[in-house]
Amino acid sequence: MQMPNGMHLGYSATEMDSSPYAAFYRDDMAPLAEHVKDALLVGGQAHELFPLVDRAIELQASGYWPVETGYGLGSDGSLQVFVLTQMPGVTPAMWDWWFAWHGSEAQRYKLWHPRAHIHVGWADGRTDLNHYIGRTSQVVEYVGHELLNLTIRFVSPASMGLDEDRLKQQGEVAICARGGIAGTPMETGWLIHHLRPTDGGCEMRSRFWLGGHNVCARGMNNNMGRWLGRVAAHFNPLSPTQASELLVHCAQEMSHLAELLPHIYKTFGPDKA
Repeated sequence: MQMPNGMHLGYSATEMDSSPYAAFYRDDMAPLAEHVKDALLVGGQAHELFPLVDRAIELQASGYWPVETGYGLGSDGSLQVFVLTQMPGVTPAMWDWWFAWHGSEAQRYKLWHPRAHIHVGWADGRTDLNHYIGRTSQVVEYVGHELLNLTIRFVSPASMGLDEDRLKQQGEVAICARGGIAGTPMETGWLIHHLRPTDGGCEMRSRFWLGGHNVCARGMNNNMGRWLGRVAAHFNPLSPTQASELLVHCAQEMSHLAELLPHIYKTFGPDKA
C-alpha cells in the first residue's frame, strides 16, 4: 500500500518540539536479543512444536512451551510465530494500561516502534476511554518492508479459553485479539501477549496464529464464515519470510518499549488522569 496522505514515519521536527511525548521518543533501537537471533538462524520449525490457538489456556501452566521464540508453518499455509521478551522493571499492569492508552494517538503509538509504526486510531472514534477489550484498533505499520493497514479487535481472555480469575490471582495479564486486514471482509489471525511476573519484572510471551484455518469472514463465526476463510487463505498464502519479519518486528517493539514503559507509566499512568 502507499503511505496515506498526512502520515509519516517517526516524529517530525515540529513534533519533537511540541509533543508531550517527545522526551520518550527514541529512534535508536537496541540489537536483537541473542535468543531472537538464534531463532532466526534456526528458521522454520516443525509445526507440532507450536500449540494452536485452541490450546491457549496452556499458557497459564507453569514453565514454558517447547518453543518460546520461533516460527512454524502448518500444512494449510498457517503460521505460528512465538516471541519471548524479558522485561526487568516492568509490571503486567503497565502493559494492560498501555494497550488502552496508546491507541488514541499516533505519537504515542510511534514510541513503541519508531522505525515501523505510522498511525493508530480507534474504530469507534473515541479517545476518552481507558479500556481496550471490545474495541477495534486501526493501525498502519511496517512489518518488514511491507506497509500494512491492519485491524486489531481486542477480545476478552475468557473468549480465548483463558481463566481470568486465575490470571488475576497470579498477577498476570493476557492481551488477546483478532487481527485482520483493513478494507477486507476477513479476519486473518489471533494474537495473545501473555505477561507474568518474574523476579524484578515480568516476561511477555507473545503468540501469533495467522493464515490457514485461522482465517474467518468477519462477523461470521460459523461454518460458512470458516469456509470463506479457507478459500481466502488458499489464495493468499503466507510465507516463511513473513513469519521471520513478524518475529523480528515483535521482538523489536516489545523490548524497545519495555525500556521506556516504566517512565511513560510514571508520567502518564492512571494516577495522572
